[in-house]
Amino acid sequence: MNELEQKGYKAKKASYELGHLSSVEKNQGLLAVSKALWEKRGKIIEENQKDIKNAKERGINEALLDRLTLTEERIRSMAEGLKQITQIEDPIGEVAIMKKRPNGLQIGQKRVPLGVIGIIYEARPNVTADAFGLCFKTGNAVILKGGKEALFSNIAIVNIIRDTLFTAGLSRDAVQLIEDTQRSTTLALMKLNQYIDVLIPRGGQGLIKTVVENSTIPVIETGVGNCHIYIDEYADINQGVSIAVNAKTQRPGVCNAMETLLIHEKIAYPFLSELFPILASFSVEIRGDEKVKNLFPTVSKATEEDWSQEYLDYILAIKIVSSLEEAMDHIQLYGTGHSEAIITQNYTRAQRFLEEVDAAAVYVNASTRFTDGYEFGFGAEIGISTQKLHARGPMGLKELTTTKYIIYGTGQIRM
Repeated sequence: MNELEQKGYKAKKASYELGHLSSVEKNQGLLAVSKALWEKRGKIIEENQKDIKNAKERGINEALLDRLTLTEERIRSMAEGLKQITQIEDPIGEVAIMKKRPNGLQIGQKRVPLGVIGIIYEARPNVTADAFGLCFKTGNAVILKGGKEALFSNIAIVNIIRDTLFTAGLSRDAVQLIEDTQRSTTLALMKLNQYIDVLIPRGGQGLIKTVVENSTIPVIETGVGNCHIYIDEYADINQGVSIAVNAKTQRPGVCNAMETLLIHEKIAYPFLSELFPILASFSVEIRGDEKVKNLFPTVSKATEEDWSQEYLDYILAIKIVSSLEEAMDHIQLYGTGHSEAIITQNYTRAQRFLEEVDAAAVYVNASTRFTDGYEFGFGAEIGISTQKLHARGPMGLKELTTTKYIIYGTGQIRM
């Protein structure tokens, strides 16, 4: 049995123990880990600085560097996220349905853990704590495979979690980290279906595509975010500018950041005249269609590839459209089913957008940056699912469970 199989075996064994912990025991474990992460924040930041140094030497861009960086405030958020999870009702053991059949059998559905969850993710070490917290609360063991960019940070966080669980008399194998960053190890993990029940990739399009094409484990796809904001002809310009700036610049390296801005032609010039100076202050590169270039000749020309790009950077594609229908058609063609928004004061057009746009999260007059487990009140998230089976949108506790039928009889036999 190689090292990867040993981790899988330990995780499967730990999942049996975790599945029978009470809500009180799980919450006590989460609170202990929350406290430990904050108390040992200095060690986490020290290790994170090693990752940042290596990333800078490799020339990583500023947006991705931001995703990698851990500050005291971000560690505080990690710790608070675990606390918030303890305050959310535990779904495990919930009996959703119980019906009596004509033959006297009582048949119900009970919510249970998935078992062992594998998570492959890139340069966001905060995911390490979020993934542990959600999996632990739902009685799942988790095997983590982070990117090489965050290796030192992830090792520090996982070691603190494991040591804290052990001290609390709980299984440290509830969370395990694969430290080998070789591609061959990642591919081997994708085929460890004898131990792992579900695999969740969290990262860019390339990572998700690789996992979907190579995994023999059921996969929940997450997070490619080619997100759009449509500025309708009935938009409040000041509100629209504020939302667009937030959606592009607040954290451009995350999946819910806006990548394409669509604007109705009747409002395009006054809106862009207000927007461009603010985006320039953030050094955002604009790539506009022909209509945008006609109004503002200095912007770069957008190519066909720009409409389907998840930049994760200070780059924004802009297209001027002649109607709400054209905007929705563009989103249908190029969107990834993540988060889409309309800015309008027209109720009827807002409702049409909500009804007709197919995405995990659809907004009216708000930034796409809110598509997030913490913002939705889940405490944290395991990822943003853009598929339609089992889970869609921010995945919290319930999405990390399944059900089993429980049947009560009084001696019935089938004739």
